[in-house]
Amino acid sequence: MQNKAVGFEEMGVVHQCCNGIQFCLEPAFAPGDMWSADEIAELCYLHYRTRLPKQGKPDPNREWTSLAAVVKVESATQKEVLASPGNLQVMKEVVAMGTGTKCIGQSKMRKTGDILNDSHAEIVAKRSFQRYLLHQMWLAASHQQCSIFIPGTETGKWKLKPSIVFVFFCSHTPCGDASIIPISEPENQLSKLVTGDDAAGQSAECRSNRDHLGPEDKRKSEKMASNHIIKRMKTGDDGYFSVITEDLAFQQVSAKREEDTNPKNCECSGEMQTANKKTGLGRPKVVDVYRTGAKCVPGELGDARVPGLGYHCVGLLRVKPGRGDRTCSMSCSDKLARWNVLGCQGALLMHFLQYPLYLSAIIVGKCPYSQEAMQRAIIERCQHISFLPDGFLTQKVKLLQSDLRFEHSRQAIQEARTNSKTKLVPCSAAISWSAVPEQPLDVTSDGFRQGTTKKGIGSHQSRSKICKVELFHTFQKLVTNISQEDLPDTLRMKTLETYWDYKEAALNYQEAWKVLRSQALLGWVKNAKEYLHFT
Repeated sequence: MQNKAVGFEEMGVVHQCCNGIQFCLEPAFAPGDMWSADEIAELCYLHYRTRLPKQGKPDPNREWTSLAAVVKVESATQKEVLASPGNLQVMKEVVAMGTGTKCIGQSKMRKTGDILNDSHAEIVAKRSFQRYLLHQMWLAASHQQCSIFIPGTETGKWKLKPSIVFVFFCSHTPCGDASIIPISEPENQLSKLVTGDDAAGQSAECRSNRDHLGPEDKRKSEKMASNHIIKRMKTGDDGYFSVITEDLAFQQVSAKREEDTNPKNCECSGEMQTANKKTGLGRPKVVDVYRTGAKCVPGELGDARVPGLGYHCVGLLRVKPGRGDRTCSMSCSDKLARWNVLGCQGALLMHFLQYPLYLSAIIVGKCPYSQEAMQRAIIERCQHISFLPDGFLTQKVKLLQSDLRFEHSRQAIQEARTNSKTKLVPCSAAISWSAVPEQPLDVTSDGFRQGTTKKGIGSHQSRSKICKVELFHTFQKLVTNISQEDLPDTLRMKTLETYWDYKEAALNYQEAWKVLRSQALLGWVKNAKEYLHFT
């Protein structure tokens, strides 16, 4: 009988690593089936409920948030398999977690590296994961066997234990390209009435951007959003049909508009085109797309913004929207595509790693989801890359969806408060959690520790443990604790001072990033050097 991934308390089987952090043991599945999407989601949701504090979580009467996490999956070693073939165990452990939906605008960015520019859950989880990796690297350098790393073949280099993989979980489809998902018309329910709840599964991040609209657009959006019951399809012969769009609204859209879309300006996904070709009766099966609030990067192709299928162009780089102030943060879809080629460790940790650290799977919770959109956004945009340095490769990461919904997602909160007239808003706080022994938790708002006053900005107490300067200082402590002869070539006998210096000195990582930008992610918005010259 297969055991579902359950929590530490419910398992009754709790073990401790040498740093005091708990993990649970479970009976293994058959080879190649060590876990399911639902089990990973369940483990993450349990961790959120039991290990994260109430502080920083949304008020379920009026707020929602997004959740992301990194799960370590460790299988039995070959030696253990031979020693006990009938009693194998698999360890699943949440090692990093993040919540959040916000992003600061360009005008709030700081040159001291002490603010979180991007507090979307996926990014908070990834930075929390880097904090975990820095601690694990310190354990390895201290010759403690419980580290996830083992010595590599080069001096000062380490590699991940072959029995360990990392799975990334996010409660909602990543913002940006992966969120441009077709809305299908049920073939046998052309006149079905759709309530606001039925439509509540749209891209959460695009709805949270209503506050970023101009006054006129906001009025239109709120007027349309007040239409709680709408028809999916008109039955007349006037060539018009109703579609669900952003903010539970609807528009009257001419089916002929699709023919007028300029192919040079916009490309519909193959999923939409194929679905429509298969539909009979002269009516489209796919009637619209879910909108993403992420904006196309400056200077590149833009969205056609025509109603219906042609509203968005797919495959484009996008930046996250700000509150009237444009951000420099790329969409989560774009960042995941980058991590799928360069790894999740970043430039600093690459100094110590023989190979990049890749995700083996990305799992999305129950929400609007398209396998084709995820494949396109995260893998296909970069799969043609050539001439990458040794060790770097576009990964064929597994893309899966769970049937389990996050309890504090926008859709879940919306359904639970059907009679409430209070406006539903995204939670302003972000929570970071890392599997480290000291101060694993961090709650932030507007890029600083929650509770920071204007006077307190710039103080050590105002910083998140996962902001650039804090992670940099943790990295520097690691470097200084290692003797010169044991350091990797890129750090040995080098005069490096600033964050920028250390990042640039990771030569193979920087070369891979240069190749990726030039061949696939040409319009990527990079932070100006002045924001990286801190110590």
